[in-house]
Amino acid sequence: MSIKIDGLIHTYNPGSPFETHALKNVTMHVESGEFIGLIGHTGSGKSTLIQHLNGLLKPTSGSIWINEVDITKPGVKLKDIRKKVGLVFQYPEYQLFEETIEKDIAFGPTNLGLKEEEVRQRVKEAMEMVKLSYEELKDRSPFDLSGGQRRRVAIAGVLAMQPDILILDEPTASLDPRGRDEILEQIQLMHQQKKMTVILVSHSMEDIGRLVDRIIVMHQGTIAFGGTPREIFTQTEELEAIGLGVPQITHLMKAMNRKGCQLPEDIFTVEEAKIIIMDYLRGKQNA
Repeated sequence: MSIKIDGLIHTYNPGSPFETHALKNVTMHVESGEFIGLIGHTGSGKSTLIQHLNGLLKPTSGSIWINEVDITKPGVKLKDIRKKVGLVFQYPEYQLFEETIEKDIAFGPTNLGLKEEEVRQRVKEAMEMVKLSYEELKDRSPFDLSGGQRRRVAIAGVLAMQPDILILDEPTASLDPRGRDEILEQIQLMHQQKKMTVILVSHSMEDIGRLVDRIIVMHQGTIAFGGTPREIFTQTEELEAIGLGVPQITHLMKAMNRKGCQLPEDIFTVEEAKIIIMDYLRGKQNA
């Protein structure tokens, strides 16, 4: 399912002393099945932008098409749009409220008016996707789980709606390294298996670099530039000028070259760097 945004403007508190122009003429296109990384410093407009994509915010002006339907037009049923566009907020576990994990995940599908058996099947499938055992955990309170497990329950609640587009706002915030890796691994697997369109908002350049197909960089309510991870992370000066950085492994490659090595500097994942550095060392040994 594709997304097209044309001339999107959003102003908070218009006409007041607190007027803030959060989005300024944003135009972008996301192809069906793409995995997009959305990056930008705090206040760049990322969260405001994604909240427009399922109608949580109404634009001051501009148009948003979800699979050729302009959701800004009068008469569009936003409930139908929200079935297709799943939005996982930062710290989604704070929105858990039911007494059992099964009831919490079932909340959305139940409100769609689905039959009980269909709801149960969706809950099972969603829990399987985030690597939680239905039989072991369905009757437990979500508040008995670890932070990482609660995060997975919250994500499962969105997945149970079976969206075609999944938007995640800092899904690994405050998780330990293991919990972060597990969540990101599941997101990557869901994208590959379900072929869903995914937009990942993150401050981690390393995570963005190794997961997404394309990066969109936001700055002061506008799209500063975009491209593949390799294209974006070679623009070190441009990123640093707007308060962002490149993955630490990219800095390492540059530092090694300053010491006399001859290594490519458009490297942004640890896995790729391992191969490059090992090949370089083997070459020096055989020289």
